[in-house]
Amino acid sequence: MSFSTEDLGRIKWSLLACCISIGVAVALVKYSANLQQTALRDLQQAQQQLNAAREQLATAQSDQENMAAYQMEYEALVTQKVIGDEQRLDWIEDLDNLRRQHLVPDFKYTIAPQQGYAPNPPLAAGNFKLSLSPMAMQFDLMHEGQLLEFLDALNKRIPGWFLLDGCAMSRNTGAGEGGITLRADCNGGWFTMKNRNAS
Repeated sequence: MSFSTEDLGRIKWSLLACCISIGVAVALVKYSANLQQTALRDLQQAQQQLNAAREQLATAQSDQENMAAYQMEYEALVTQKVIGDEQRLDWIEDLDNLRRQHLVPDFKYTIAPQQGYAPNPPLAAGNFKLSLSPMAMQFDLMHEGQLLEFLDALNKRIPGWFLLDGCAMSRNTGAGEGGITLRADCNGGWFTMKNRNAS
């Protein structure tokens, strides 16, 4: 079968329609491919947002569980006056009450100004500021047990958290007055925590 120039004239509109159809088909394929890529991109973004929302929900649920678990401990620390402001006046009154109970023949103490506390090893304190009010104590004792009884009473009867660094004991030279044979020098401090957001 052969085509002549005259045949082309007869089929020119059919060829033009065929070319236009091919062009439209190619354009539709490209348009569909672009739509598919856009849809895939939108789907990936939606999945990322969904994953982020799931992570936030899991974190919020975990925080809620932690808050419930630690609420009682937190309230106990507030009641014990570990969380909050320095309780210097209360400590002084309570130490004077211990003095009147004559657990030791005599003791003296000084409470230094409150200062920031950096535990060793370091501790992540979250939103809490850690502070220590250093305290030095000097005791006159008849025996070592009196010091232990006093420190036990200090921890049990005075609200707060007293951290004992250490004690150095020495014998009094010569006969002590009233049976006093020992002297103890102790260092420690009152530990407090305060929420940085609290006014």
